[in-house]
Amino acid sequence: MDPAVVDLSRLQFALTALYHFLFVPLTLGLSFMLVIMESIYVMTKRPIWRTITRFWGTLFGINFVLGVATGITMEFQFGMNWSYYSHYVGDIFGAPLAIEGLMAFFLEATFVGLMFFGWDKLSRVGHLFVTFMVALGTNLSALWILIANGWMQNPVGAAFNTDTMRMEVESFREVLFNPVAQAKFVHTVSAGYVIAAAFVLGVSAFYLLKGKYPGVAKRSMTVAAAFGLASSLSVVVLGDESGYALTDNQKMKLAALEAMWETEPAPAGLAAFGIPSMADRKTHYEVKIPYVLGLIATRSLDKPVEGIFELVAKAEDRIESGVIAYGAVEALKVNPNDMAARATFEQHRRDLGYGLLLKRHIADPRQASPELIKQTAWDVVPPVPVMFWAFRIMAGIGFLMILLFATAFVLVTLRKHQTKWFLVLAVAAIPLPWIAAEMGWVLAEVGRQPWAVEGVLPTFLGASSLTVPQLLISIAVFTLLYGALAVVEVGLILKTIKRGPYALHDPAPDGSPEPEAAVA
Repeated sequence: MDPAVVDLSRLQFALTALYHFLFVPLTLGLSFMLVIMESIYVMTKRPIWRTITRFWGTLFGINFVLGVATGITMEFQFGMNWSYYSHYVGDIFGAPLAIEGLMAFFLEATFVGLMFFGWDKLSRVGHLFVTFMVALGTNLSALWILIANGWMQNPVGAAFNTDTMRMEVESFREVLFNPVAQAKFVHTVSAGYVIAAAFVLGVSAFYLLKGKYPGVAKRSMTVAAAFGLASSLSVVVLGDESGYALTDNQKMKLAALEAMWETEPAPAGLAAFGIPSMADRKTHYEVKIPYVLGLIATRSLDKPVEGIFELVAKAEDRIESGVIAYGAVEALKVNPNDMAARATFEQHRRDLGYGLLLKRHIADPRQASPELIKQTAWDVVPPVPVMFWAFRIMAGIGFLMILLFATAFVLVTLRKHQTKWFLVLAVAAIPLPWIAAEMGWVLAEVGRQPWAVEGVLPTFLGASSLTVPQLLISIAVFTLLYGALAVVEVGLILKTIKRGPYALHDPAPDGSPEPEAAVA
């Protein structure tokens, strides 16, 4: 496989995934914020809460459409750009995606139309139920997609079948309750809730700065402050759980994001700052916070955290074992009844993927020299500087969000919604949680490299047999198309915000800016 084909295939998928994830988290969070707003309308029967729900629902709908469009395209790429990956692990990876389509996507697709067009045809409680089903379907979609992605990070419940020469499911229950998948789901969904809360808070702050729609803006700001504070606190707590999951299942990712070259003795400290160097294999100007990494990674103060050098040494041993497993597989291809080869494979089966890493450098891993094996062991180290800074940007913004929403919560509790310095800050902070979410995906996916499936299938073996010109053309087309769609999306959102909550429904009487007296 031409390395350029692999790199371009990775680039195209990365661009699509990162673009798609601009819309998904807002959909996740805004759907449940709509449930909260409409619940208040049902309980209070105040028309302004109907107006608030319909306004934010319109913005939800604009975002929802493009999220669906980009998600479908991303799934097509598994067949177009990653056909061998789909062949090798499709039996496991495809199952959660199929369930997502049959269960969650059809659920939200069925009810989303009723949510937008059923306001005057359903009872208040009936419409609230429809809104809740949309939110449930949206979040169930995230669950099944992250179960699939979590399996790529920690491939439990599956094994290589020497008869079919593919990975197959052994226990779907293990796939479903994969600890990495569960940790990713709650952390990702909470991040989506923070994004939605920051969006609602920022737009509400914009209205208050402009002196427009104060009734809608103040109420929306109150919901966003409470929802955002709870969500931002949960992101940090659940992020801590994700870090603990890495200790058992993805030790190299943990070592890389900490730029921890040597094993950190107990009590392990967290690197607050440093300049990692892949060339020197060390971190310059490192500043550590004592005890913190030990508490996050091991839940103790008496256990060490393994460093990159020690993990590379273990990878070297696993590559040597994987070569033996590869040899046994080749023997079984010739004679499936070779019981000696089958016994050898069973003894070394867990390391077959490590043996396949050698195929980047040599056609037959059995011909690899000890020097090549030692060199290949370093392929399991992801780009440490990228990991190090992506984690710190993500975590830093996470703590800033807690501070932002805590301040918002105090101000709305004191009825000081129009504190100007905070309103300016809230508008400026709108992009921050999106940046943190994108950094989180970089951390998750780059940190898994060089694996398409951790320890099972190297990324470079999963690509389709495409040509460089084909990939360049498709990347250019996708970039132009998605760029145009992004302009349309942002334009529609800005136009909707500019027209305000009374533009399309529930108009104010007598042309007044907002029927405050009638609905307060």
